[in-house]
Amino acid sequence: MEDTENNNFISDTNVEKYQLPVIFEKNQKTVKKSFWRKFGRVASLIPFATELLSAYYCSIDPETPVRVRAILVAALAYFILPADLIPDFIIGLGFSDDATVLTAAIGIVAGHISDVHKSRANSTIKELAGNNS
Repeated sequence: MEDTENNNFISDTNVEKYQLPVIFEKNQKTVKKSFWRKFGRVASLIPFATELLSAYYCSIDPETPVRVRAILVAALAYFILPADLIPDFIIGLGFSDDATVLTAAIGIVAGHISDVHKSRANSTIKELAGNNS
């Protein structure tokens, strides 16, 4: 594949430059469409619900850099999508791969998940727990 005056070579980074925004947009649509439905079904089953919500709130914060949002949205999309390394319905193991992906993503971008995101997540968890009583 070529793209310069001399040899028209398209590097891998050029391909990524154009593919990543498309993937990010697709993941954003998935998260926007399905996050709350999936979260509502499984929130009481997962020990990482607060971290998941903190990541979600960071990913929708317009102040969060696009690179960070892309990483978090990819992890959130993995949580939502039914095609999983370990199916979610397997008791005891089903969400372990989701937790691993989320933990890795949060580890990469931890400095961007603010106290505001965490506080909002905690408030939402308390609100949801109060509505389910």
